[in-house]
Amino acid sequence: MRHLLFAFISIIAFQSQAQKISLKVQDQKDTTVYLIKYFGSKLFYADTAEMKNGLVVFDGAKQKPGIVGLFLPGQRYFEFVYNNEDIQIETKGPDFMANMVIKKSEENKVFIPYVKFISSKKADIAKLSEQRGKLQAEDAQYKALSTQIEALNKEVDAYQANLIASNPTRLVSKIVKMSMEVVVPESPKDANGKIIDSAFNYKYYFAHYWDNVDFKTDALVNNPIFANKLEFYFGKQMMIQHWDTIIKYAFQFCDALDPKSKMYEYSVGWIASNYGKSDIMGMDKVYYYMLKRYFCTKDASGKSPAFWVAEDKFKDLCENLDNKLNTVMGIVPPNLILRDTTDTKWLDFYSLKSEYTILYFWDPECGHCKKVTPKIQTLYAEKWKARNIEVYAIGKGVGKDFEAWKKYISDNKLTFINVAVTNSIYEIAKVTPEKLVQLYPGEKGKPTTLQSLNYQQTYDIYSTPKVFVLDKDKKIIAKNLSISQLEDLLDRLQNKSELPKLFPPDPEEDKHMQQD
Repeated sequence: MRHLLFAFISIIAFQSQAQKISLKVQDQKDTTVYLIKYFGSKLFYADTAEMKNGLVVFDGAKQKPGIVGLFLPGQRYFEFVYNNEDIQIETKGPDFMANMVIKKSEENKVFIPYVKFISSKKADIAKLSEQRGKLQAEDAQYKALSTQIEALNKEVDAYQANLIASNPTRLVSKIVKMSMEVVVPESPKDANGKIIDSAFNYKYYFAHYWDNVDFKTDALVNNPIFANKLEFYFGKQMMIQHWDTIIKYAFQFCDALDPKSKMYEYSVGWIASNYGKSDIMGMDKVYYYMLKRYFCTKDASGKSPAFWVAEDKFKDLCENLDNKLNTVMGIVPPNLILRDTTDTKWLDFYSLKSEYTILYFWDPECGHCKKVTPKIQTLYAEKWKARNIEVYAIGKGVGKDFEAWKKYISDNKLTFINVAVTNSIYEIAKVTPEKLVQLYPGEKGKPTTLQSLNYQQTYDIYSTPKVFVLDKDKKIIAKNLSISQLEDLLDRLQNKSELPKLFPPDPEEDKHMQQD
């Protein structure tokens, strides 16, 4: 973590008009070659041209400032910096960087020597570190090697400081500075020499993490360094991996950026995408909140902050977003007021006094449901009922499914709460929902709700079975769990982990139920 720049770097400052990018590779056969570019940590094709006699020329007018590279047949390529100036570079294989000669390009006259220097020092440090790793810390040679490594690191620091001082306006200086670690001062101590705050180093580092980044320079995003810093910042080394914590700092970070900048585009897009595909339960909350704030909220002119997203994509991104937000971690989802198997009694889950409530969405004709539902009944009868854990099961009971739903409940002796949009309710609701005036006990004069009648949309239920776990306040604390995970979670929550497990993990079941 000492120098992010060791990963590889670069970029240089805006100057005049775009120019030609002329690249000469000795002993290279005539072939099609590609100019590649970075956006964050990802590489993209930027241009294509024919190389003749080892020479290829690209039109710089088509390119944005940043790190670019020449991609040759055989998965060979080398990188350099483009920043709106004429470039003439000659090199030869197999080590393109070591053999590179800069004929024309003020930016690369700074950048290439720097890369060579860093590469050399990195190799030296790696060699010494390998030697030191075979020794004990108390060995004299260990200490000697440590001294040598520290001296090399100081060389790097001095080189970087001189580069920045000598090239104050160049983008390469901003890149080098961005790659450098924040210097944390010594922890404050009391009169007796005791450290006052044991977490001082972390707090200072976190608060000053972005000090070396010039957020006004958009070209800084066109290389892997910014992307790596962003990923590290939101990673477990820096931040508690809890959805509400991530949301707080994601909003704070993105709101501080220029909303028309490429940094904003990359950061908003990366955070949304990263947590949208996260395997950590509950992180979809980050994704949906990012969508709501930066993609699906429009300004007075009807434009979304996500200027880089085509209009036709917003419909897919934002469709049913409010319903998805109904089922994120830590919120109280909408109450459901539905009828039991008698088709006369209204039941809801808000009124349950249970320590934990399981919302279970299922379909009597669903193959996976037929495997899962009896297991839930077994757990309810043998563990949960006595421990004040209630199951509020919402089945599919419309039309022909009504009788199938009732029969399955009867045949399998399901003793937990079973409700549905029953057939009689459905027949009224599909024609004149305003006539659903049956009074709900405890809410005088109030019928069931449209959210209840449309529970599939309300809870974003498009496949079954689906499980949500609620605490005593009816907040969602877990979802999309398999039966084995559900059993384990509730045992742990109630300090019953020592109890034998009734259901071991089932890979097929686990995979199906964990789908969002």
